[in-house]
Amino acid sequence: PTTHCVVVGPCALHVPTYCLLEFNMVRKLKFHEQKLLKKVDFISWEVDNNLHEVKIMRKYYVQKREDYTKYNKLSRAIRDLARKIKELDPKDPFRAKATSDLLNKLHSLGVIAIKENLEICDRVTASSFCRRRLPVIMVRNQMAQRVKMATQYVEQGHVRIGPDVITDPAFLVSRQLEDFVTWTDSSAIKKHVAEYNDMRDDYDLL
Repeated sequence: PTTHCVVVGPCALHVPTYCLLEFNMVRKLKFHEQKLLKKVDFISWEVDNNLHEVKIMRKYYVQKREDYTKYNKLSRAIRDLARKIKELDPKDPFRAKATSDLLNKLHSLGVIAIKENLEICDRVTASSFCRRRLPVIMVRNQMAQRVKMATQYVEQGHVRIGPDVITDPAFLVSRQLEDFVTWTDSSAIKKHVAEYNDMRDDYDLL
């Protein structure tokens, strides 16, 4: 008998995304069976997922796929943690403390906009972390027109947060640090912006 291999998935969490199921064909498939099999798209869910991933990575100019994967895993862990907290007895003082700690942490990171309740944690996705990347914050602060351009500025050493020069576009900016994102003192971009706005201070830019 001929051995065939069919891709099935997604499988359980403790096994890889896809698993291979081997079986022996004891007979040739009938016409209607072949026709039915063709209608079953075993990989459509992965294609859809990949398209969404590519779309998000392009939107926020995430150059490394492993960065997006980390954001995805982290957001999933946050949603799972929120669900586990919600399963606790509402009268349990630990539930109130855990809820407060989680919401405060996510809010300080800028991942959530308001500290309303645990339901808001269900909206945390990979995009929530992408929006905290330094180049995205720069565009929001009108330091650059596009995320790709802002990414290049960061990589070239034109940007600092407080006294620290940041050259990693994947740097996540917390809510507290947003106002400290600026140009390095020696940055040609800073000089260009100052000249463009007619606010150049020659003494400050020496």
